Amino acid sequence: MVSSEQRRRQLAREKYERQMQRRSEVAAARKRRNTIMGASLAVVVLAGGGTLFATGAFGSDKDKSASAASSAQAAPTQAVPTESTTPTRKPVEGCAAPAPGAPNGKQFKTEPAMSIDPSGSYTMALDTNCGKVTITLDAAKAPHTVNSFSFLAGEQYFDHTKCHRLTTDGIFVLQCGDPTASATVPGGMGGPGYKFKDENLTGATYPAGTVAMANSGPDTNGSQFFLVYKDTQLPPKYIPFGKITGGLDVVQKIAAAGTLEGAPDGHPMADVTFNSVTVSKG
Repeated sequence: MVSSEQRRRQLAREKYERQMQRRSEVAAARKRRNTIMGASLAVVVLAGGGTLFATGAFGSDKDKSASAASSAQAAPTQAVPTESTTPTRKPVEGCAAPAPGAPNGKQFKTEPAMSIDPSGSYTMALDTNCGKVTITLDAAKAPHTVNSFSFLAGEQYFDHTKCHRLTTDGIFVLQCGDPTASATVPGGMGGPGYKFKDENLTGATYPAGTVAMANSGPDTNGSQFFLVYKDTQLPPKYIPFGKITGGLDVVQKIAAAGTLEGAPDGHPMADVTFNSVTVSKG
């Protein structure tokens, strides 16, 4: 026979357990919400030294409408949210195994001396395991950026590096150029050891085919850059330095495969790797 006092204690204990359960559920929900917000903020910081993505290119200022908010979050910055587990990568049609090799990881103390002719014509060829992308570089408007890419390509700095970030909602870019990114390491923080100042930002826009620098704030350009595969609204904070003149369909195919995580901002499902990157004059 349960006494009234025992019954009272039992009811009090059950009430306490229900309260603790509710508190636990609220805390878990708050943690999930903060995790999502943190991931969005990480995106805003994109390149080099960055804070996926650095508030630069997977870039910053994540939309002017409902999609503007999600866009701003996915902006090209340099750091991408770290995943605790790596989902299974699925084959993507048209993508082969990357050429054997690893990034050389070279580091340089200062921006290279100017060696290009700003009045000349330059072309950058990205030979990826998913196809070739050809880019006409704008040496006249972005001489320091083109000079840096010419230098780094000559050092085979980009060879065997991976494109570590893809955004598919509001902002439509594939981000590359981090030698520290791998199949298991998200990337987004690596660079050549030097940074150079902004240029060609006045009136900058990012229509499909634009190639621009990722960054982690003003004057923090390094080696990370992004390829715009669909018209994208971004603030004029990322140096546009080239235009895709061949292989835009390759980038669009990579984007169509989505992200490894299934989210609108993450690693490309395609294991996009540069077999080689070259810059040539003429």
